This record gives sequence, structure tokens and C-alpha cells, in this order.
Amino acid sequence: MERVLVTGGAGFIGSHTCDRLLAAGYAVRVMDSLQPRVHPRGLPDYLPREIEFIEGDVRDKGAWEFALKGVGAVFHLAAYQDYMPDFSTFLAVNTTSTALLYEIAVERRLPLRKIVLASSQSVYGEGRYTCAEHGAFDPGPRPIAQLERREWEHICPRCGLALAPVPLEELIANPHTAYGISKYAIELLALSLGRRYGIPSVSLRYSIVQGPRNSPFNAYSGVCRTFTQRLLHGKPPVVFEDGRQLRDYVHVRDVAEAHRIVLESPSADFEVFNVGGHRGVTVLEFARLAAAACGSDLPATFTGQFRVGDTRHTVSSSAKLERLGWRARYSVEQIVRDYVAWVRDQSDVPDTSDQATAEMASRGVLRAGAIA
Repeated sequence: MERVLVTGGAGFIGSHTCDRLLAAGYAVRVMDSLQPRVHPRGLPDYLPREIEFIEGDVRDKGAWEFALKGVGAVFHLAAYQDYMPDFSTFLAVNTTSTALLYEIAVERRLPLRKIVLASSQSVYGEGRYTCAEHGAFDPGPRPIAQLERREWEHICPRCGLALAPVPLEELIANPHTAYGISKYAIELLALSLGRRYGIPSVSLRYSIVQGPRNSPFNAYSGVCRTFTQRLLHGKPPVVFEDGRQLRDYVHVRDVAEAHRIVLESPSADFEVFNVGGHRGVTVLEFARLAAAACGSDLPATFTGQFRVGDTRHTVSSSAKLERLGWRARYSVEQIVRDYVAWVRDQSDVPDTSDQATAEMASRGVLRAGAIA
């Protein structure tokens, strides 16, 4: 039985990946630091007893060396994600840890048959847009002055009309946040070092992953968590910008199945794949879905605020991964229902949304547009 190491395996995406690997007949070892912001109560009880657990930090070379003993494949899913300007932490946790993994594999001539890495839709930056008159554009970040005027859409630089978003494909990358840069760097490390040293490697660019086990204690773990907790505490969901931003959402169980497929598919080696949802959904529509799942009729609140670094529209195409036989099975409606049902089963779930909003504002991440 092949042993597979999953870093971050006690977390949201990692634990579902462990479940899928166990079901497919693999032995699973987890290395996780149990970061207090995500796991304030320690090791979660949803981890199966069959899993071998190691508490360790992916920035620690010694922890890597211990965890890699006797392993045939690695899912490196441990990551740091936040809205705060903790630039060095993104690079240390996400990028340096990946370099350490390959460094040890080469130094010790480890017989790894595959490494699968967690990348992100954030590597696209603002993504790709098109003007009906002037064709395709890859715009940079929207200027702060534009956002302060509450002018949310990307504008054609030639005719001044609003640009339409284009589904994101794997051929482009233009990250403009520290998190996105850290994720694109791991792709470059994996594909370059993997090819050079004969270690088959795959990078998966997740869209917005949601579903059960998304930590209710992490104030920066996604809009589904934020909206659900506010609604269950009798508060309306707060929508930034105008709520018309498009996103695509993918169920965590669909991501776990994508992991199994690329692990077992030789044609996935040295490739990058999007793992996305069925369709683009506006943030306002998502707020309505969350309210319905929570049994609430509270409408969304608009504050005119925006987060520095947010993209306007990001919707990925998963056509490349689908050619390997993968399909997103869960609708966005099911994603929301599954998460709300899971949260209701948890005890003493806090609402940290107002505290997180205040902290983002104090550090200049959340800003107000001009009064209309």
C-alpha cells in the first residue's frame, strides 16, 4: 500500500483529500502545524483514526525530513492565506516550504513518484477581459483612485466602455498580490525543478473552494463562512463594492476528487490545471443563496467599501482538467447548503466578521469609496 503525505491535512481541503485517498486504498500521513487561528481547539475530530498524524511546520526542514520517510507521493496543501499585508509570511509558508520539499527530495534521492501542489486562481491577477470593439486585454489592478470613486468595472483604454470578463485558462498568469505571487512561484519551482530532477509534479489552481470543515474560526476563510455566520447571528451579509463581482465556487469534495485523478494520471505530470465551479456567480447572488440556506430573509448590506487587491471578476474554465475525466458534481446551491448544515452541527461557533472588518480597515486593506 502506497503511503501519501498530505501537508495541511488537518485543514479544510487537506482533510477531504485524506478521506478520498483512504477511500481509494492509500495509506495517509498528515503533517500539519495546527495553526491556532484555524484550529483553536487542536486536532479536529473529523480526521479518521487510520491517518498517521505528525505535528510540524512546513518551514522546518527537519519536520519535512521526518515526514517524508517512506512516502511515495506528496500533496503539499499547507498554505498561508490572509487579506493582511503579511508579505513575507506568504512567501515563507507557501514558497519557501515548496523549495524545501524539492531540496530534500533531491538531496536524499527520495523515490517520489509525484508531487501535487495547491496553487490558486489568484495567479491570474485581474484575469482577461474583452472589448467588443477592440479585442482582448489583460488589465493590471484597478487604480485605488478609481475604486475610491466607486467605479468598479475595468474600462477599455481605447473607447472607455466597460470590459467583459473572459473565462480564465491556464496559459496566462499575472499575479499582483503577495499571495498570488507566492502561489505562482510554487508553480515555477515545481515545474522547473520537477522536470530537471525527474520528479513528476502537478499544480492545481483552485477557484474559491467552499464546503464543510472550512474553519469557522478563521476570519479570512471565505465569503461562505462570513455570510453564514452573520446570518446565523441575525446580521445581514455585508457586500463590498456593488456586489456584482463574478466568482466561481467549487465544492471541496470535487477538489479532493481532482487530487485523486491527477495523482493517478500520468498525463497530468508537469501540467497546471484549473479546478473550478459550474458557473460564475455574483457576490450578491451568493449572499441570497446563503440567506435562503440559513432560513433568513435579511437582505445584503452595501457599505461602498472595497478591499485593496480584490479582483473584479474571476471565473475559471476547467476544460483542461475535464479532459482527464474530472467533473464538478456540486452546484453552488449545494455548496452553500452543505456548509450551512455543517456549521449548524458545530458548537459555540463565533461571529468574527465585525472584528475582521475593523482589523482590515485599521491596516488599510478595507477602504471606503466616495459617498455617491
